[in-house]
Amino acid sequence: MEKTIAFFGAGNLAEAIIAGITRTNVVTKEQVLVTNRSDQARLDLIAEKYGVTCDLDKEEMIEKADIIILAMKPKDAKDYLDWLKSYIQPRHMVISVIAGLSIEQMEKTLGEGIPVIRTMPNTSALIGQSATAISKGTNVELGQLYFAEELFQTVGTTKIVDEEQMHTITAIAGSGPAFFYYMVEAMEKAAIEAGLDRDTALELLTQTVIGAGKMLETSSADPEQLRVNITSPAGTTEAGLNQLMANEFDKIIKACVDGARNRSIEITNAQN
Repeated sequence: MEKTIAFFGAGNLAEAIIAGITRTNVVTKEQVLVTNRSDQARLDLIAEKYGVTCDLDKEEMIEKADIIILAMKPKDAKDYLDWLKSYIQPRHMVISVIAGLSIEQMEKTLGEGIPVIRTMPNTSALIGQSATAISKGTNVELGQLYFAEELFQTVGTTKIVDEEQMHTITAIAGSGPAFFYYMVEAMEKAAIEAGLDRDTALELLTQTVIGAGKMLETSSADPEQLRVNITSPAGTTEAGLNQLMANEFDKIIKACVDGARNRSIEITNAQN
């Protein structure tokens, strides 16, 4: 790809994407520019780690860039957009990875003719295992959409979706890894309290999660059937599942997803 990509924001998600696209050589490290609000130490770390160009001169970055990736914190997005509109040109493509930042808000602020794309990756991009949803704005040509899809396929799988689905996708894919990590934390703690050492517990839990994920990926059976397949009557799995059901685990998970989804809606409404 003969495109220069400028990252505005250098947090964990931005780093994950930088790691992915430089690891797969979809662009050279010389084609990646990174800046943030004021944290020079963070920029120095990214530059040393990935060999990309990090600078606080934002105007110069825009002049050099073909693609601008908005990766700052949601609370800073409005100020960035207000500043960016004075420098952006139709030759640029703007891609957001910010939870809750709508296409409408980007288009309204940046002005006519600016192609904008909204995405929702997750930090598993760091190891090339992100699940990224992509939605296009009104000024995006098909070739630009495919370019964005190709870019994010370097860090995992992609799915083009209608923007109205983004709030739910943010909850299950954007925030989802943290929910699984939290469950592993709880299982690890239970195992340690039962007498297992931490290293053994974490090693076994990690492989269990990997194996379950691979089964979901490769099996023709749905999650319910996969669960049934390993649940023997009156066995250990059934005993554990009975506890989850007795404590209304499904309702807890629904509340978790609803909470994240509702927060995404709140952030969007605040931006608009």
